[in-house]
Amino acid sequence: MASALLKLDDTFKRHKNWKVGSLKYNLHKKAEASLNAGLDLKDAVKLPEGEEFNDWIAVHVVDFFNRVNLLYGTICRYCTSSTCPVMCGGPKYEYFWQDTDKYKKPTKLSAPEYISELMDWIEALINDESIFPIDAGIPFPKGFVNVCKKILSRLYRVFVHVYIHHFKEIGKIAGAEAHINTCYKHFYFFVTTHNLIEKKELEPLKELSAKICK
Repeated sequence: MASALLKLDDTFKRHKNWKVGSLKYNLHKKAEASLNAGLDLKDAVKLPEGEEFNDWIAVHVVDFFNRVNLLYGTICRYCTSSTCPVMCGGPKYEYFWQDTDKYKKPTKLSAPEYISELMDWIEALINDESIFPIDAGIPFPKGFVNVCKKILSRLYRVFVHVYIHHFKEIGKIAGAEAHINTCYKHFYFFVTTHNLIEKKELEPLKELSAKICK
C-alpha cells in the first residue's frame, strides 16, 4: 500500500535508512516484521526484551519521519500558501515555527512552509551522528530522549493539520484513509506507551484517538 501512495508525489519526501547489518537496521527490521505479522499495535510498540530504550526510540523516530513524509506527500499538492496560509489544526490550534537558525523567535508560517522547515530540521538532526549514532557502541548524547520528544511532538502537528484540513483529499485516494489511520495509531500508541508527548499536545485529535485507538 505504501508504495502505491508513494507514486502520487515523490517531490516532497525525504528518506533516512539505517546501514544494512547495523544494530539499528536489525531493530528496524524487527519492528517492521512485528507490524507485518499483524501483531497488535499496542504490543508492537513495546520495548523488546534485551533491547536498549534509546535504540528503540531512535529507530521509531526515523521510521515515523519517513512515514509522515510519505503521508504528507500524498496531499502536499493541495496544501499551499493559498489554501493553508497558517499552520494550524482548526481555529483552536495554531503552530508557530522556531529553530536555532533561521527563526529564532516563534514565527507564523503557512502550513507548507512550516512543514518544509520541520522536515529540514528533523532531517538535519537524524543525519547528525553525534545525536543519532549509527554504529553500535557509540553512546547517545545526554538529552537524546528530549530531542526525540521535540521531534515527535512536532511531527504530531502534521497529523493534526492533515486530519483536520485535508481529510477530504485523503478520502479521494484509494487506500489512503486506512493507511493514515494505521500510521496514526502506530504513532499514538508509541508516544503514549513511552510518555514521549505531553497530553495537552494530543488534545487536537483527542476525539479521533478515542475512536480509532481503542
